[in-house]
Amino acid sequence: MAIKLQTVGSEKSSEATADSARVRRTRDHSVEIVSDSGEGAQKCGQIFGAVSAKMGNGVWTVEIIPAEVEPPPRSIAGASGIRIRLGDGPVTNWGDETDLVVAFNEQVLLGRHRLDALAKGATILLEDQWATHPDDGVRAQWEAAMEELEAAGYRIVPVPMEEICLTRVENARRGKNMLALGMLTWIFDRDVDRVKEQIAHAFRTKPQAIIDKNHELLDLGVEWASANLDFRVDVPTMDDPGDLVVMNGNEAVALGAVASGMELAAMYPITPATSVSHHLGEVFERFGGIVHQAEDEIAAAGVAIGASYSGKCAFTITSGPGLALKTEFLGLAVMTEMPLVLVDVQRGGPSTGLPTKVEQSDLMAALFGQPGDAPKIVLAPATIEECFHSMITARRLAEIFRTVVIVLTDANLATGVAPFLRPTPDPAWQSGPPDQSAVPADGRPYDWDARTGLSDRFIPGRPGGMHTVTGLAHDERSKVAYDSASNQRASAMRSRKLAAFQSTLQPPRINGADSGDLLIVGWGSTRGAIEEAVERCRGEGLSVSSLHLTFLSPLEPGLTEIFRRFRKVMTVEINYSDAPDAPFTTAENRRRGQLSWLLRATTLVDVDCWTRVLGEPLRPGAIARAIREHLPGGSA
Repeated sequence: MAIKLQTVGSEKSSEATADSARVRRTRDHSVEIVSDSGEGAQKCGQIFGAVSAKMGNGVWTVEIIPAEVEPPPRSIAGASGIRIRLGDGPVTNWGDETDLVVAFNEQVLLGRHRLDALAKGATILLEDQWATHPDDGVRAQWEAAMEELEAAGYRIVPVPMEEICLTRVENARRGKNMLALGMLTWIFDRDVDRVKEQIAHAFRTKPQAIIDKNHELLDLGVEWASANLDFRVDVPTMDDPGDLVVMNGNEAVALGAVASGMELAAMYPITPATSVSHHLGEVFERFGGIVHQAEDEIAAAGVAIGASYSGKCAFTITSGPGLALKTEFLGLAVMTEMPLVLVDVQRGGPSTGLPTKVEQSDLMAALFGQPGDAPKIVLAPATIEECFHSMITARRLAEIFRTVVIVLTDANLATGVAPFLRPTPDPAWQSGPPDQSAVPADGRPYDWDARTGLSDRFIPGRPGGMHTVTGLAHDERSKVAYDSASNQRASAMRSRKLAAFQSTLQPPRINGADSGDLLIVGWGSTRGAIEEAVERCRGEGLSVSSLHLTFLSPLEPGLTEIFRRFRKVMTVEINYSDAPDAPFTTAENRRRGQLSWLLRATTLVDVDCWTRVLGEPLRPGAIARAIREHLPGGSA
């Protein structure tokens, strides 16, 4: 029959031929799958997101991971799952509240509700077995949760997930995720064959019988949804998205390392960085690479430095606690001017902190964590595509400038999935063979150029290049030197390299007008949310712009001049800062966001900050509210 499509925004209504289901056409839609740990909600969302991207939608996913490895089942704080945001164009962040939820029990759903993660009027497909559970306590929890959820105005659709899954598998916990995937496949009109191909890829290391069983469960989900649901969602696809790849940030880091020509990754498992080594483990050996799992974080740094000493730059992978443990070896790499790439997938701190939650926690530690003056290059990719290319850039900079390069990603990028144009490999991404030519008779291992601080690196085995490598203060000959002049000169040369590198950088691009009332400055994975918020506010006529920094040491040039063109400058970050009106807090003792602190020191501009440490990515709506409050004349 002919039905009218529900529309949003300024789009006009249209007619379509379909079954009796209402079809909502929208440019943007979010869905969450939430469950107890171990029920496969994330796998469901990863497959759904990958298929949607391959079919031409913009996609961004964010995994919802509890802090505990396996929290108690049916716990409000133990929700495990994933959000997938779809768009008819590129999607750069997870958005605000979600429009549709598939929940495997009411308690994890309640947790998401209390975090204000659900949109007003959201539709919820909810496992209904708990309503008639034999345990009186479980039924009481169900009734209390239903009262709270129904009062919030959600549309709750009961789904007999357990009952359906038990027709195919003995343990429904092992099947609900594929049943949910089938329901989403029908709701969003995904190509079933493509979904089955993605399932086969996701379970490629499993026996065929397991893949077949997952296909059966998918079909059951499609069948149940088509027979019982009265709504569908149409997010138009891009006409020609190009030749895309779909991956998460950790996979992009791994493939970027391969493309860069680095041949050794030394690491010790740590959340949320470990899966970089998993991805490398599948492909690295084919390209001559080695993944070395060391006995601890300190040893991993030492192995990578030793490998770099042999002639080709190596890298190590970690998160905040591991960065702290690697501190002494990073100082050694700086002092010996040994090329080294370190990937820090940031998480909540301090100490063990929030192992599975996002935070931009390590900027200050990356910059100043070593004793003495230890200059190094620090860069922060803002997208999953940049995670790939940042590894190529990091390797080149480490070798050209004989220094440590730290790549700061975070848990948002690490586990998020998004499509981007397939990179075309370029031989220039890789370094040539190590120089084994004879060293000139007057050559010195630290023969610094007075202008740039650069010097030729002596690879072991070069005729005439024998010298002692030391972490002690040394002169141009690498001889231990405690005299004042040698130490002053060596320190100046190590620092000079960063100034020389900064001279090659361009000022950052401004998103919006070149001057105005408020400039928002961000770094890392917050770019998409910041720019979406700025676009909303500019659409309201507000005078706000933004810029995003990739290089944090050295900073990109021209910042002071740019900042002076705005009445107010404010950073937006996922790290802690004191509220200006907090008890005992003054303008002098206020602890500020890490980038704000850095920019105030380097530009002498009064850079304000708005930061949050909620354990989740920033939402565009929250940033937009902060912009309105912090505009000159606002309520902040």
